[in-house]
Amino acid sequence: MFKTNTSAVTYNNQTITSSGPLVAPHEVVLVFKGLIVTRIMPSIYIFVILISLPLNGLALVTFTCKIREKTPAVIYMSHLACVDLLFTLLLPLKIHYQLNASDWVFGEAACRLLSAAYYCNMYCSILLMMCMSVDRLLAVVFPITSLTWRSAKKATCVCVLVWLLAVAGIAPLLALRQTFSFKNLGVTCFDLLEEDSSVMLYLSVFLIIPCIFFFLPLVVILVSYSTIIYVLCVKHDHSATSPSSSDNRKRAAIMATAVLTEFVVCFAPSNGFLLYHCVCIAMGSSGLDTYLVYLFAVCLGSVSVFLDPLLYYYGSSQYRQQISSLFRAVRQKQNGYLSAYYLVSKCVKKR
Repeated sequence: MFKTNTSAVTYNNQTITSSGPLVAPHEVVLVFKGLIVTRIMPSIYIFVILISLPLNGLALVTFTCKIREKTPAVIYMSHLACVDLLFTLLLPLKIHYQLNASDWVFGEAACRLLSAAYYCNMYCSILLMMCMSVDRLLAVVFPITSLTWRSAKKATCVCVLVWLLAVAGIAPLLALRQTFSFKNLGVTCFDLLEEDSSVMLYLSVFLIIPCIFFFLPLVVILVSYSTIIYVLCVKHDHSATSPSSSDNRKRAAIMATAVLTEFVVCFAPSNGFLLYHCVCIAMGSSGLDTYLVYLFAVCLGSVSVFLDPLLYYYGSSQYRQQISSLFRAVRQKQNGYLSAYYLVSKCVKKR
């Protein structure tokens, strides 16, 4: 573990040693106090919060309170909205850290929680989207047989399993020290690690986890939505054209496009650069530039929390109905206000 008399901390395979207070290399300080980390990335996180809070809050209330029939799709989406909302509520800590020039003030426990929350959110979201794609595949390919498999109780059990898998995957982040104090940088959170066996543990975890929680679900999702679109097209060719079948194909195509876009834009960069960065460290090369790109990819990955409501809209007819009803009620209320304003203004003019 960390030794105070011979302090040693590693950053991208660079050892920072000191007999007294730790001093970070100048190039490291420039990165963590630079414009990208301290201004651009916090701005993106603030934008994410402003969009995510109302959208996911509305989604969670709709799924839990407004929709009475709890189908498997509704259960998966309600858990996804809960994951996104919890992650969004923790983002102010990350924003403060970066706006404060990468100087962490909330303590070790909060740092571990924040680091674990990001990866838990990402991998929980990926696993839930995989479950949604498999559930949709069963509903389309085996509409009658799958009725016994696709129950609300079983979907809830699957969601509990997803949470347990995601928490188990990020457990090492909760067990290892992540904050270190530097004379010329302040207290860092997760960015600089101790030079001991914990580095190899981090490397092992981050080389294995993306393969299990990203690439495997990606293959399942690709196969599921490809099969769904193929089956819907075959059914269309062998049956009379109807507006409902056309709508089903359109929604399936939009759903598949939305999921794949979220994977490519939000999840692929962070997981790809994470693997590459770990390989760089394992091979003994400096990875300062790759880590900066990885940090930005992590920031970009947070955008997934307000892309998920698009999945809710096209993945659940019940959710679409509730949102449509809400907009109709708002529109009627606006029309009522406009009518009242028109009548009042007309009376004033007559006087």
